[in-house]
Amino acid sequence: MKILRVFPRRTAATPDDDMVRIGFPDLFPPECDEIHVSVTFTGDLAKSEKMADSWKSIAPVKLGGPATGEAGGDFNPGLYIQKGYVITSRGCPNNCWFCFVPKREGAIRELPITEGWRVQDNNLLACSEEHIWKVFDMLARQPERAVFQGGLEAARMQPWIAECLAQLKPRSVYFAYDKKTDKDPLASAVKMMREVEFYNWGHSISVYVLIGFPKDTISAAEERLNFVLSLGVMPFAMLYSDEKWHADLTWRRFQREWCRPASVGAKLAAFQRKDTK
Repeated sequence: MKILRVFPRRTAATPDDDMVRIGFPDLFPPECDEIHVSVTFTGDLAKSEKMADSWKSIAPVKLGGPATGEAGGDFNPGLYIQKGYVITSRGCPNNCWFCFVPKREGAIRELPITEGWRVQDNNLLACSEEHIWKVFDMLARQPERAVFQGGLEAARMQPWIAECLAQLKPRSVYFAYDKKTDKDPLASAVKMMREVEFYNWGHSISVYVLIGFPKDTISAAEERLNFVLSLGVMPFAMLYSDEKWHADLTWRRFQREWCRPASVGAKLAAFQRKDTK
């Protein structure tokens, strides 16, 4: 079956083969048996519904993707995200108040492991030890160094995982600091990575820091971001929003200051210089 995949906008992860289109029908759509309109972000949902309707004259259309609340099945490399991206599990057992993943995907489900090096799992470390080992073995044979872009849960870090990561030498590892209880596990995880002399650890470890949620303050958010700097790693501010809560301009400006690699790198360098004095 020939499937044309349609996306509301292009991102770094969007496939770029001949059976991909962005937005509404163009003058010369390819022949296909079915059209899948895939939407990742809820902000694109209204536009995607109109797109789906506009493509119906070409072939039968299915609207799906994370923004629709659809639970994902087995991962098909290169189908909805570029080759190199890989998902080896879905779901998460944590039920964090701000996260829609457990509602959409349920508890952790291990998938058949396919090839790729940009790991997008919601919570890889919640998988069985056997599955994690198999994922690391797969990553070791890839043509590119691994990127744990989906994030690793610091509270589930163990010394053997840190050892494996040190041997794997990934391009980058991401943790998360979403709530108060993440603080001590994050410090412990970074300490484990330092103890195994993680490759280029100062700039290969980054932390997603959730900011701008209800009752958060700029000063409290800055304190969390500076705590990450004190660990010697890179914090990246992730601005909270949902259908009922949208951060104001002050928060958006603050986030921009803390999400650009050059800006955050300069802050880390300044923090490290201050520590050496």
